[in-house]
Amino acid sequence: MLDKGRRQFIGLVGGAAVAWPLAARAQQSAMPVVGCVYPGVPELSTGVVAAVRKGLGESGFTEGRNVTVEFRVAYNDNARLPELMADLVQRRVAVIVTPGSTPAALAAKAATTSIPVVFSIGTDPVEIGLVASFSRPGGNVTGITSLNAELAAKRLGLMLELLPNVQRFAALVNPTNRVAESVTRDAQAAGSAIGRQIEIVAASSAREIDSVFASLAQKRIDALVVSPDPLLDNRRLQLVTLAAHQRLPTIYSFRENVEIGGLMSYGSSAADRDRQAGVYAGRILKGEAPASLPVMRAAKFEFVFNLLTAKALGLDVPATVLAQADEVIE
Repeated sequence: MLDKGRRQFIGLVGGAAVAWPLAARAQQSAMPVVGCVYPGVPELSTGVVAAVRKGLGESGFTEGRNVTVEFRVAYNDNARLPELMADLVQRRVAVIVTPGSTPAALAAKAATTSIPVVFSIGTDPVEIGLVASFSRPGGNVTGITSLNAELAAKRLGLMLELLPNVQRFAALVNPTNRVAESVTRDAQAAGSAIGRQIEIVAASSAREIDSVFASLAQKRIDALVVSPDPLLDNRRLQLVTLAAHQRLPTIYSFRENVEIGGLMSYGSSAADRDRQAGVYAGRILKGEAPASLPVMRAAKFEFVFNLLTAKALGLDVPATVLAQADEVIE
């Protein structure tokens, strides 16, 4: 028989063995959960996840230590967004972050009026009804905007400086994007301002992108501007490949296109914008209300130029263009 002291010792050890995993689970469940919804495919989400995590880290939150990040992807299907948001609401996450997607931000706003939502988008959040104003967002939604959709004139100007004799431009837009109409207006106004004809072409799927490029060849378009859009961004490899095949000078909104062989890009740094969204999510986890966090305007814009692609296209690149570039890929 065991003596009384030994029985007590074994009981204490056994109790601790049960208590430790229970305590660990309790600590894990007490961790705040950040739900992050990306509109594209997992293969292209690595940089987005890293940027949001970096922003959370700057606010003092490290995944696995004092915060959990649950990631969801829509696989380029905006119809899935309400379901993804409903799942996060049911999970009672502490914050929902929607990097790089206006439809995702709108779906999050429609799904909850209590859980804070942090967006990072390229459009005017007041115009589309996400917030009441930049300085006083109101409600449970705030975030960062780059107003990328309003930079058509700058992109056309850079293309014209590179190719001063170009006459026929085209602008590619996604007609299913909520801001497609305003993007189209901005592109047409930019074309008029530089005295050039600009044709609007539309695509909302991979197949339609193929059809658009076939039509560009028939119309003898000299240069292409790709508007900022989550679907078009997620089809970057297809766009860059088709532009190279047709030897069509093209300017994009994001540097990622240029890094894989696109000619040039001008726009906000998506990584910096998503990092700021992570910072805001961290500040909310610390107790700040979304209504008190003004919508930030992206501060970092960059012009990236791929000199290798320019040489492959046989372009004579003016020194003034290279001098403006924040980065030249050689």
